[in-house]
Amino acid sequence: MTYSIDISYFKELAGKNPEDLCRLALCDYDKKRKAYILSVWGEEYGIYPDECKIAPFRTGKSDINSLFGLFIIYYLLKSKRIDVSREWISEKDIPGGTTFFRGPHTIPTQFIERRYGKDIQGFKEICEELSGSRIDMADAAYSFQITPRIPAAVLFWNGDDEFQPESNILFDKTITEHLTPDIIFCLAVEICQRISGIND
Repeated sequence: MTYSIDISYFKELAGKNPEDLCRLALCDYDKKRKAYILSVWGEEYGIYPDECKIAPFRTGKSDINSLFGLFIIYYLLKSKRIDVSREWISEKDIPGGTTFFRGPHTIPTQFIERRYGKDIQGFKEICEELSGSRIDMADAAYSFQITPRIPAAVLFWNGDDEFQPESNILFDKTITEHLTPDIIFCLAVEICQRISGIND
């Protein structure tokens, strides 16, 4: 399935009250640039409704992939004033997830498994480079603050002579209050690509 950022999202964003939206999404608004400033995975992104553009705020170059951009603008539009639950769930725990997250929507954790295999130290190093916080799960696991209201965790089981490496993505239980399954998929793809170094 091909994803793209429909212009209607930017039009909807342009019609929002910046003060209300910033309170819900925990972001800022730059009146001069007419841009929302959102922290995503530790980096500030500018979302420009009038220009239909999303770009890292420091560079202004719109070179992010469309799935990641779709996640960003959808989060801005739909996030709610809900605190994280600190309860992790997998995609199968999301309503409708067992049927949605398969086939073309299978979360590509194989990127991580192929990249690190038996190299658990390499997995730890990239997670720490990406500002992950160690959590006590699997052989190694890290949580990441993707946006102010969306944390996610990446789990990794090291491969050996008997077992293949395995990886899994977990989400805070409240993610279903903010995102639909297709947008969660967009986020999950970005996570797998960053951890495996595909975006480098």
